[in-house]
Formats: sequence, C-alpha cells, structure tokens
Amino acid sequence: MIQRPRALARIERVFNTHPVAALLGPRQCGKTTLARIIAEGEPRTAYFDLENPVDLRRLSSPMRALGELSGLVIIDEVQRRPELLELLRVLADRPENPARFLLLGSASPQLVKGASESLAGRVGFIDLSGFDLDEVGVENRDRLWLRGGFPRSYLAEDDASSMDWREGFIRTFLERDIPQLGITIPAETLRRFWTMVSHYHGQTWNAAQIARSLGASENTARRYLDILAGAYMVRALPPWFENLRKRQVKAPKVYVRDSGILHSLLQLRSWEDMHGHPKLGASWEGFAIEQVITAFDTRDAYFWATHAGAELDLMIMARGKRFGFEFKYADAPGRSRSMSISLENLGLEHLWVVYPGEKEYQLDAKITVIPLEAVRRLPDRID
Repeated sequence: MIQRPRALARIERVFNTHPVAALLGPRQCGKTTLARIIAEGEPRTAYFDLENPVDLRRLSSPMRALGELSGLVIIDEVQRRPELLELLRVLADRPENPARFLLLGSASPQLVKGASESLAGRVGFIDLSGFDLDEVGVENRDRLWLRGGFPRSYLAEDDASSMDWREGFIRTFLERDIPQLGITIPAETLRRFWTMVSHYHGQTWNAAQIARSLGASENTARRYLDILAGAYMVRALPPWFENLRKRQVKAPKVYVRDSGILHSLLQLRSWEDMHGHPKLGASWEGFAIEQVITAFDTRDAYFWATHAGAELDLMIMARGKRFGFEFKYADAPGRSRSMSISLENLGLEHLWVVYPGEKEYQLDAKITVIPLEAVRRLPDRID
C-alpha cells in the first residue's frame, strides 16, 4: 500500500484545533482508506457509511445514535445526509465534548447546501486528491501522468485495465453520483459537456462558445461547470487582476483535475497516444499545476493574463509573498518576454519554470527552471 503521511498529518493538525474534520475529495481517491488507518490508532471508533443501508438504519434516530458515542466517529459520504451537519453542530458544542468527528465527502460544501454555515467555526477542511508525485516516487512520474492519481487507476495491472477502470468511474459518477446530489441532468448531456471541457483544458473559459456547442444557455453552461468543479472533477482556476492600467483577462481557466480522467475523455489510451496529441502541453500544464497546489497546500492559486498577450500560468500566495509558475513541456525552456512582464507587473518574489527534465538552472536572479520533482521541496526553500 502506498503511504500518505502528509495527508494523515494534515488531518491530525485539524483535530488539534477543531472537533470536526472534513476530508473532502473526489470519490475513490483514498479517503476511506485514510480514515481506517486513523481509526486503527484510536481506542474507540464508530464508523458509518451512508451508502450502506444498515448504517442508514442505525442513523434513523441520529441524536440517539451519535449523541452517546465517544472517541472517533467517522461518517463516510456525508453529502448524502446534509441534515446531519446541523446535529453535528449541536454535538460539537457540548461541554467537554467526548467525541471528535471525521467527515468524508465527495462534494464541496458549496455543492451541499448549508454545509459551510452549519459547522462554521467548528470544522477544519482537508482537500484530498489522488496520489501525487511525492507519494508514488519520481521514478513513476510518467505512469502517474498517464493514468492519473486515482488509486485503482494508478495501481492497475496495465494501461488497458487502468483505462477500463476510468471509463467505469466516469459512467458511475455521471449515472449515480450526480443524481444522488439531487442534480437532475441527463448523464449523456453532462458527459458531452465534460468532454468539451477536456478539449478546452488549459484555456480560458468561454461560456458563450461552449453553450453554443452544447445547444444551451450560458447560464446552463456555467451551472454544469459549477457542478463538476464542486465534485472535484474540474478546476476553474480564477484569474488575478488588479489596477495595472492594462486590460486583464477576468474569466477563469479550466482544467480536468485528474490527468488520467482527462486522457480518458480525450481517448488517449497509451503513452504514444498522449505524445501524438495536440493537448500534450496542456496535459503537462494541468498535471504540474495539481502537483504545485498540493505541495503548497493552498487555495490562494490564480492565473494572470492580459489581452495584449502577457500571461502567467499560476500564481500562488505563500508567506505573504507572490510566487509565479510557468509550465513548459520542452527540453530546455528559456526566458520569455511574458515572464519578464509578469515579474515586473505582479511584483513576484520568484518565478519557477517547471519542465520534464532533470537539471535545475537559472535564467536570471528571479527566474529558475526546475524539474517537476523539485516542486515538493519549494515550500521549504521559501521559508
């Protein structure tokens, strides 16, 4: 089994300050496995899986079932019973609360109505994706990129089995998981939209263009994007803009968050298929962006672009400073005019160019080219 010590440490940090920890991420990304590992170290644990009819019956009287428990209480797929969150607020506020609650969910609080408000101030959130490069090892980078980070996809016997698993995952997500959230959209319609997003992967969101292709309104296209983003399938990277006396892009960039799911939607079954596809560079960009955001464990992530053509793939805030990232699928990236403009206009502390090579080298005092595997060490380097 692949160890995930960083994720376990983040959960424990949340429990140091909150009675409730919410571990959120897409289905099948390893949340339940992590919860069971934590439970093994607890003297008393109660586990409820809200997809299990027996556990649902156990919670038919939730106050009686949960109110008498102590130790660690795990509630899996909590988005299926959002009304429990109001009860957990009451239980978490008890004097000398004898229990701490670990909630596992496959939908963001914004997608589950009232989730954020119900437990405000009592819950800490931990975002979990699939395996990252730090967990699988640098030597497995290309396998992780092709197959994505979902454990069963990454660990499949071969690329064909991995692709089959991902196809089944997409179908189940559309036909079962989305309706369970109370969203009534035909599965084929949402799959068409998701496939369109895969072709726009790494590009600025254009609701009008996608809506025309879909034969729907712009509001409908935005709603579909919100649904996929709320279920952790798509990342809508927000734009950064400020008063620079320049016309700046104010629409997000869209990415399919898991590279393996992207390749399934694009029908890229092998390394050769991926390398012959025009989306190769965009696939690398999205894959690397997820590694950077995971390494920095941040939500302060943006892109920046002007209508004149200057652009920065990713800007993150860390230690009160701005850091920039460019992602180049090239043997030896060089300095560009866009990098210089980004450094000057945004006041970046440093800009890193992430590429698939092995050597780190300087382009100037504030621009460094680094291999992807060096990203995991950057948070320590900027302390």
